[in-house]
Order: sequence, then structure tokens, then C-alpha cells
Amino acid sequence: MRPRKLCRSDVVCNLLLVSHPRTRPFWVAAVRISRPIAYIVLYVTLYAAFGVASPFWPKFFETRALTPQQIGLILGAAILVRLAAGPLVGILADLLGSLRLLLATCAALAAATAAAFLLANLIALVQAAALTPTTSIADALSVNAAKPEIAGKPFEYGWIRGSGSAAFVLGTLVIGQLVSHHDLTPIIWMNVALLAAAAGATALLPRVTIQPAPHDGPPVLADLRGLLKIPRFRFLVLVSALVYGSHAMHDAFAVIRWSAAGIDTSIISVLWSDAVAAEVIVFFLVGPALLDRFGARGAAALAAAAGIIRWSIEGVSTSVLVLSILQPLHGLTFALLHLACMRMMASLVPSGTAGTAQALYAFGSALATAALTLLSGILYARFGATAFFPMALLCGVALPCAWFGFSDIRDRSTDAA
Repeated sequence: MRPRKLCRSDVVCNLLLVSHPRTRPFWVAAVRISRPIAYIVLYVTLYAAFGVASPFWPKFFETRALTPQQIGLILGAAILVRLAAGPLVGILADLLGSLRLLLATCAALAAATAAAFLLANLIALVQAAALTPTTSIADALSVNAAKPEIAGKPFEYGWIRGSGSAAFVLGTLVIGQLVSHHDLTPIIWMNVALLAAAAGATALLPRVTIQPAPHDGPPVLADLRGLLKIPRFRFLVLVSALVYGSHAMHDAFAVIRWSAAGIDTSIISVLWSDAVAAEVIVFFLVGPALLDRFGARGAAALAAAAGIIRWSIEGVSTSVLVLSILQPLHGLTFALLHLACMRMMASLVPSGTAGTAQALYAFGSALATAALTLLSGILYARFGATAFFPMALLCGVALPCAWFGFSDIRDRSTDAA
């Protein structure tokens, strides 16, 4: 009798994935959970950890008496660390064939280093190295290596990622009520607890054993060459780098600018949550419909156009009303583009190089964001809000690249075949 394939979509996965109860430690009970729910638990804990910390790290550093240039330096240096850590861990995950183990290790290390923020600001670099690969590996699992299904039908990635964005919103709203202008330490403890929970949630994921394809020469170089030979993948990395990188000024200095304009931290948390709430709507509802209607090319072009509008207006207004209207454009500038890239990735990238492909995708945007974050500290110190205008220009460059680069004729014919 032919053995049944492990973790089929129509069965539930044992927590420990053991073949016999006697091999299970006495203190561990078997937990059976469906694959989509396992991914949702992971994304909720992981992105809730981001939500309680990401919007307020710049303000946290400012309470440590750092100047805008120093804040830009720390944030930019952290992104430079991500440039090395992301690809290296992604490639290592593919080589070891153990995405889940690497994900758990990185989440646990990020939790440990977050606690050390109270001791030294430079721990940010260590946490950046540990935290960066978590989203890429999680996406590699859910998009390529272990796609969740219900009743034999694919479970929409946007629903999983949207649950993470919803958790981000909840985390941001909660932390906004707990911190003050002078005491931001609750950020640390909530971030630690949620990252530890995310590390534990990886035990719920299905075990995936990836068999690397045979290569001539070093497998890492062969994987990189194979991915970079795909025209649409090259444009995917370029467009995502330009549009995601354009968020650098906003991510580093929007909260500082709004605080200087007299906006209360509780209002700031609501404004930030407006942006991520738009992510949830796009991930769950609007995004998949737009992709089905206009394809990846149209979705990516729309994301770039939204970026032009968003950064142009943010450079001239700190009105709470205007910002509350403007912030939801994040659903297009990030979520819609991410969905378009993930849909392309699912069809273009083999599962054996999923970790490497996700790492390259993250590397491109991290490289652009690192350079722009370093530059943002200088530009904001000298020019203030007008420094947002170059971010709109970047999206202007991305628009034609998305329109023409995402519709390669040869790749479309390959996809149709």
C-alpha cells in the first residue's frame, strides 16, 4: 500500500508530527489544528509584535535624547544589517530544507534582543538581524512550500496576511493607550511577549521537507542565477524596492513630525492604525478582486500611483482630518503591491528556491529603504516636511516600470501554458 503523503491539505497536522504516541514526551499533549488556522496564529502573533513596536521606535529613541540624524543613522544601520541577514538566512533555510526551524529561531532571538533594548540602543542591530527573515520565511512557507488549503481548494494568502495586519492594528491601538510621551517602556515588554509567542506558534505549522534541485556548481549561485534570469522577477524586485523604499521618510519621521505638530500619542496610534486597517481591507477583500480584474501589472501600477499622491500630500499637511483620509492609501502602496508580488512569486518561483526568492524580494526593498532612511535623517533635519517630495518621485519612477515590466510577453505565454 502506498504511504500517504505527510500533511495533505485535507487532514490536520499533529503538533509534534510524530508517527507514534510512544515517541512523544510524556509532558506534551497532541494538538490537532488545521493548516490555515496554524498560519493565522503565526501571522497574528508575529504582526502584533510589529504593531506594538514599529510605529514608536523612532519616538523611543528620541526619548533617549537622540537627534534626528542619530535616529536616522540607527534605523538605517539596522536596515543595512537586514540586507545581510535576510538573504543569508533565506538561503540557509533552502539549503537546510527547514524553513520552520529557522523561523522559530529568528523569532526567539528577536524576542530576547528586544528585552535588551532597555540596556543599549545598539541592540537594535542585533534584533534587526533576527527579525528580518521572519516575514520572508513565513511567506515562503505559506506562498510556495506549504500552501494551505481547505477541502482541496487554495486558502487565499491575503486572508492569512490580512489577519497579521489586523493584529498589527490591534497591537498599535493597545500600545497607544499604554505609552506616554515620556514612558515608552511598555513597547519593550509587549514586543518581547508577542515575539516569544510567534516562536512558539511555529510548532503548529506543518513540517516541510524540501529537496533541493540538482545543480551544476554551487547550489546557492545556481539558485540566484536561475531566479535572476526571470524577467518578471527582476522587475518585481525593482518595483517593490522603489515603492516600499519610498515609505522610508514616513516610517522614520512621520510620528516625530505629528508629535511636533501637537498630535497626541493616542491620536497618532489611531492614524497609524488607519493605514494598517486599510491593509486588512485590501488583503481580505479589495486586493484579490483587483488582482483578478486587472492582474499584477495593473495592481502594481495603481500602488505606485497611490504613492505619488500619498507622499505629495503628506509633505504639506499635518491636519488630522487630511491624514485620516491619506493614511488608508497605505492599503494600496503596500498591501496591494505585496499581493501582486506574492501572486507572481507563486507562479514564477519553484518551491525549492522559495526562501531564496523571498530573501531577494526583501533584499531589494531593504537596500532601497536602508539608503533612503540614512538619507532621510539628513533631509528631514535640513528641509523638514518637504523631504517627503523625493519619495513621491520614486513612485513616479516605479509606475512605468510596473506597467511595462510586469507584462513580459514571454512570461505570460509561459504562464498560459
